[in-house]
Amino acid sequence: MTDLRLAVITASVRQGRFGPVVSRWFSDVARKHGRFAVDDIDLAGVPLPLELPSGRDAWERPEGLAPVTALLDQADAFVVVTPEYNHSFPASIKSLIDWHLTEWAAKPVGFVSYGGLAGGTRAVEQLRQVFAETHSVTVRDMLSFDRYWERFGADGKPLDAEAEGAAKVMLDQLGWWAGALRAARPYVSA
Repeated sequence: MTDLRLAVITASVRQGRFGPVVSRWFSDVARKHGRFAVDDIDLAGVPLPLELPSGRDAWERPEGLAPVTALLDQADAFVVVTPEYNHSFPASIKSLIDWHLTEWAAKPVGFVSYGGLAGGTRAVEQLRQVFAETHSVTVRDMLSFDRYWERFGADGKPLDAEAEGAAKVMLDQLGWWAGALRAARPYVSA
């Protein structure tokens, strides 16, 4: 029963990026899970301005952000698919977070990371701190693909059969948190 909305966010905007492969696979698994209606957000197609306005009270988002703002607002949960760049996350995901102050509040966030030997885990650890400031809840379990170029087949699916089971564990956690937090809203952050 798809009673919750999940936004799967592809964080990388680099040319030649691998993120869409990982996101497509994860979104397919999330749809099969059955608890979520899934919206895919690819930040390469979102016109995120680099410059933020001054002050918190006078913020007006550019019109080009309206579609992504609506998806974030409607979502009950999020999954960020992120690489690790220079031991951190891409600037694009931070820009998305910064342009949306209230859309994250009282909603759970999960992570699927990929990278070299660390598999993107350093990016996720830093993102957990950023999301804490938005009054969202990050779930414990995550997926991480080290040496991702060796971990996916030509069909765009992980070669490790256990990856889908790990995704299910995270989706179960997201479902529980999303249901509990949705019941507790409205929530207003200070």
